[in-house]
Amino acid sequence: MSGIRLIVGLGNPGPEYEKTRHNAGFWLLDELCWQFKGNWRNEGKFHGDVARVQIEGQDVWLLKPMTYMNLSGQAVLALAHFYKILPDQILVVHDELDLAPGVARFKQGGGHGGHNGLKDIAARLSSPAFWRLRLGIGHPGDKKEVANFVLKKPRVEEQQALDEAILAALRELPRAIAGKMAEAMKALHTEAK
Repeated sequence: MSGIRLIVGLGNPGPEYEKTRHNAGFWLLDELCWQFKGNWRNEGKFHGDVARVQIEGQDVWLLKPMTYMNLSGQAVLALAHFYKILPDQILVVHDELDLAPGVARFKQGGGHGGHNGLKDIAARLSSPAFWRLRLGIGHPGDKKEVANFVLKKPRVEEQQALDEAILAALRELPRAIAGKMAEAMKALHTEAK
């Protein structure tokens, strides 16, 4: 498998969303950018904040779409198209209702599970074959509560669990980027148990 050339963190722009569960993807990307000494800059043509870092000897683009969640695909398509990056070279980091806080999982392809960011990316890339890094945020227990739940701050213990999951995922990212996704998955999925 080829490595990962673009990592997208999903979230909503603006201070009112900064600390909400839906912005878990942004949190991981900010940490990754800092670890690898990248600098964010706003790129109008890519509809988001972009940084380029060197990981495992290769250039990797980091992207935080500033389009709001349900139009995330606009930014992903613009950058992927410009740099000729294929869907299976893209890793999208997002909050996941079906996983408990503290759990992080890699996955390739599949449905969007009602996640509007994933839905838009798959539609615009005309492919669901991109990789996902799912950061568990838990489920409110009632479907009607979901929209409200993802736009609220996690409780203190949930935030701690999420932060630990992000750090665990960051430890495995260099392997994933180098194209050793099976190893990265095994290590991350075992560590969480």
